[in-house]
Amino acid sequence: MKLQNKVLIVDDSELNRSLLADMLRDEYEVLEAENGLQAIKLLEFHQFEISLILLDIVMPEMDGFEVLAIMNKNKWIERIPVIIISAETTAAYIDAAYDLGATEYVNRPFDPKTIRRRVSNTIMLYSKQKFLENAVTEQVLEKEKSNLIMVEVLSHIVEFRNGESGMHVLNIRTITEMLLKQLCALSNQYRNLQSQILLIANASSLHDIGKISIAEQILNKPGKLTPEEYEKIKEHSSIGANMLEKTRYYPDEAIVRIARDICRWHHERYDGKGYPDGLTGDEIPIEAQVVSLADVYDALTHQRVYKEAYSHQKAFEIIFSGQCGVFNPLLLQCLKEIGPVLERELKIRSLGYVTKEEVTEITRNILQSGEASNRTLALLEQERIKYQFIAAMSKEILFEYTYQTDVLTLSEEGADQLGLPEIIVNLKENKLFHQVIKVEDYQDLRHKLRMASPNEPTISENYYLCINGQWRWFKITARPLWLGNDTKTVTGVIGKCTDIHEEIMELDFLKKTAHIDEVTGLYRRSYACSRIKDILARENPASKKYALMLFDLDFFKNANDLYGHMFGDQVLREAARKVQKSMRTSDIVARIGGDEFLVFVEYKNDISPVAERIFQSIGGMYQDFHICASMGISLAPTHTTKYEDLFHCADQALYAAKQKGRNCYCIYDESMNSLLSVLSEETPYEEKTR
Repeated sequence: MKLQNKVLIVDDSELNRSLLADMLRDEYEVLEAENGLQAIKLLEFHQFEISLILLDIVMPEMDGFEVLAIMNKNKWIERIPVIIISAETTAAYIDAAYDLGATEYVNRPFDPKTIRRRVSNTIMLYSKQKFLENAVTEQVLEKEKSNLIMVEVLSHIVEFRNGESGMHVLNIRTITEMLLKQLCALSNQYRNLQSQILLIANASSLHDIGKISIAEQILNKPGKLTPEEYEKIKEHSSIGANMLEKTRYYPDEAIVRIARDICRWHHERYDGKGYPDGLTGDEIPIEAQVVSLADVYDALTHQRVYKEAYSHQKAFEIIFSGQCGVFNPLLLQCLKEIGPVLERELKIRSLGYVTKEEVTEITRNILQSGEASNRTLALLEQERIKYQFIAAMSKEILFEYTYQTDVLTLSEEGADQLGLPEIIVNLKENKLFHQVIKVEDYQDLRHKLRMASPNEPTISENYYLCINGQWRWFKITARPLWLGNDTKTVTGVIGKCTDIHEEIMELDFLKKTAHIDEVTGLYRRSYACSRIKDILARENPASKKYALMLFDLDFFKNANDLYGHMFGDQVLREAARKVQKSMRTSDIVARIGGDEFLVFVEYKNDISPVAERIFQSIGGMYQDFHICASMGISLAPTHTTKYEDLFHCADQALYAAKQKGRNCYCIYDESMNSLLSVLSEETPYEEKTR
C-alpha cells in the first residue's frame, strides 16, 4: 500500500480545520493543530513525515508568523512547504508571510478545487526539488569521496617521507573545514567563503608538499634543529608554492591557486613574525591563516620525533598564550567555540568519509517514490546546471537553445538589449538572427561548442554583433547540455552575452600603451627585449648585421640634485627626443631604467658612421644642464647572435667607455671581458641584490 503524504492544518477555528480536512482527507493523511504552539509540538515529533502545512496567521498563544520564524530557525522551512490560509488581505501581512518563507497565500473563503490543486502542486514541486537535491548530493558525495581518496594517498606519502602521523593531512582538512564554517557563521565579512569551504579544505591537504624536497635527516631529526637546519626547513613553504605555480596542468584552477597561497603563507603570523615574507594581519590570505592555526593545533596534539603529544587542553593553553606565535583574534575565537566538539569530530572523521550527521542530512532528502532511470537523472543534472548558470549570471543577457525544436530563447532583458524577439523559431534559417551575427562567427561558435567536453564544458569567445545597426563587441559564454557524459547526444546550449565593446576598445588602447615608458615615450625594457629576441631568432645572422647600443647620461645625478626630479625627467625626455630624431622607424629605442637607454639598429657595412651619428645626436645643452653620454656597442653576428650575450657585451663596452673618462663610446672587444666580473667582485652583496 502506498503511504499517504501527511498534511498539517493549523487554525484556531475548528470549522475551518474541518472544512479543509474534508477537502483533503481522501488523498492525504491529515493532522490538526488549533494554535501555533500545538503545531510546533507536532512538528518536533513528525518533522520528517509532514509533507505540507496549511497555516493560519491570527491565532492565540502563538500566531502564524511566530510559527514561520521557528521553522526558519530550525531549518524546517527548507523541507516543509507552507501555504498561508487567512482572511487577512493587507499587503503587509502577505509580504511578511512570503518573507518568512511561505510558498503560497490563499484567502478565505476556500474554494475546494483551488485548495486541492495548490496542495497537490506544492507537494509535487517540493518532492521534485528533494529528488533533485538527492541526485545532486549523491554526485557531490561521489566526487568528494574521490577527492578524499587522493587526500588519503597524499597523507601516506607525507607519513612515508616525513615521519609524521599519516592522519596529519586528514586532520588538517577536518580542522580547516570546522574553522571555516564557524568563521562564516561568526562574521559577515567572510560569508562569501561558504561556497569554498570544501575547496579550501581539500587544498589544505597540500600545505606541506614542499617538504618533499627537504632532506630526511632534517625532517626526522629527533633533537633541536641547528639555525642552518631551521633555515633549510623554512624553505618548504616557498618550494611548495613554486611547485604549484609551475604545474603544467590546471595552473589557473581555483584549488591550485588556493593551495599555492596556503603552501607559501601557512607559516606567516598575524604580527608579521612568520615566514617566508613576513606578512602581517589581513595581508595573509584568510585560507592560509586558517590552515596555519589548524596545523599548529594538530602538531601540538600529536607525537613528533622531537616531542611528545600534548592534551587538547594543554594545546589550547599554548596557542592562546601566544607561545606558537600570534594568530588572528577572530580565528582564535572560532577555535575556542569549536573546542568542545573538536576532539570528538577528529575521532569521528578518522573512522570514515562521512559523519553520522552528514548521513542524516542526506537521508532526509531521499524520496520514497522509487528509483529514477538514468535518463531522468541525466535530465535532472541538466536542470541543476542550468539553474546554477542562471543564478551566477542573473545580471547578464541569458539565452537557451534547444536542438530538438531549433528554438532560441532569450531573457527579457537580453531580447530588449539585442533588439530581437524573446523566442526565435527555426534559428538556422531566421534572417533577423543572421543579421545580428556574422556567418563565420556563428559557425565558429557552433564548432567550439561541438569541441567542448565534460572536463572543459564552458567556452568563451568575443564576437562582433550588429545591434540596432551598430557593430559592437560582445563576449559570449556558453556550454552545451548533454545526456550525462554522452557528448554525442547534445540536447541544447545555455549561455550569456555581455556587451564588452568599451572594454575591448580600452584593452586595444592599453595594449598599445602598456609597453611605452610614461616619462620618455620610448619603449620599455621588457617590450624592447622581446622584439629584439624575435628579430634575432627570425632573421639569418649571416645575411644581416645588427648593433645593440647601451648608453647612460653622464653626471645625470647632478640634474636631480641641483634642480629636482621634475627637471631630471625633462632632461630624460630631451635626451629621448634627440636620439629618436636620428633613428629610422625600423630601429628600436628604449629606456631600460633610470638614465639608461638601449638602441638596436640594423647596419650595412661599417658600424662607425652609424654609431657616430647616434652618439652625437644625444649631446647638447638643455637650459643650464649639459647633456652628454657614455655608450657601449656590441655587434651581431660579430660578437654573438644571442640577445643576453649581446646585452652583456654592450654593458662591458659601456663600462670601458666610462673608464676612458666618459662622454665617449666603445665597441666591444675581448679585452673588455673581465670588466663587469671585477666590478661585481668589488660590489657589496647587499648592493648587487638590492
